[in-house]
Amino acid sequence: MKLHQLALSLAILPLIVSLSTMAAAVEPVVDAAPASKAVAKAPVPKVEIPRTAVLELTDPVSKRIYPLWVKLPRSYQADSTRHYPVVYVSDAPYAFQIVSGMTRFPMNSGKMREAIIVGLSYAKGDKGAQSRVRDYTPFNDSSWKLTTGGASHYADYLETQVLPFMAEHYRVDDKERTFVGNSLGGLLGAYLLLERPNLFDNYVLGSPSVWFNGEQLLSLTAKPRADDKQARRVFLAVGALETPAKAGMLHDMVAGADKLGRHLRRQLGDNLVLESLTIAGARHETAFPTTASQGLYWLLARDGEGSTQ
Repeated sequence: MKLHQLALSLAILPLIVSLSTMAAAVEPVVDAAPASKAVAKAPVPKVEIPRTAVLELTDPVSKRIYPLWVKLPRSYQADSTRHYPVVYVSDAPYAFQIVSGMTRFPMNSGKMREAIIVGLSYAKGDKGAQSRVRDYTPFNDSSWKLTTGGASHYADYLETQVLPFMAEHYRVDDKERTFVGNSLGGLLGAYLLLERPNLFDNYVLGSPSVWFNGEQLLSLTAKPRADDKQARRVFLAVGALETPAKAGMLHDMVAGADKLGRHLRRQLGDNLVLESLTIAGARHETAFPTTASQGLYWLLARDGEGSTQ
């Protein structure tokens, strides 16, 4: 696919990602002054994520525009012949800076293999909940006020727009693509693993919403992969407190993760390498940073010994 063929569906905005667009900026501390005198505040500098740009891709079917956040490894410009694994992170406004920050030291110190990090953000004009509930849920559930059941269409967008764009414009290793998803993003990742097995090779699934629509995810059978010589590696994690009894959850996420693990083993057999982790003391709202750091280290550790067990 040539660049001119993307002209109608792709607008590239070479903007450096600023954390001021992701979270409220911190005001500087100033000394107290008499009320009669105005206190001048110095401009607040923006905090930037190094080597990161924001692009925009248009889904040609729905016409929705999705920002794509791309962070390049430190060695990318210096080594023009090297191809890199790619880590695709759903819920980018929340998860991208977590993954970017926790991989910085291990990648720069050589403990973890360098990778391109891609944040999959929400459709422009949509609220985050509206976009993620529509795009991350595989099934229609009429009891929800928000639109559900758009995961298959979103998978088409990933397959026809995101992955080809990354392959054409960046030096990517097409045999090492990792999907990272949490909660509904974890549900989407499990769905892609079973229904669209050729999109990604590795998965980090945090607190997946297996409960959605009566655990319908567990009724899916694994579709055959084009090349099954390479086993799919899956890191599945959940917070130990993600249950109704321990944290007042509406759904038992711990039981759901266990059911998903057993379902994946039955469906994939020898084509699956599964690493499971229950995070002590973690709730649904706190488990993901540990999931991301341990899962990606397990996948990308230099010595190949990233096991959490």
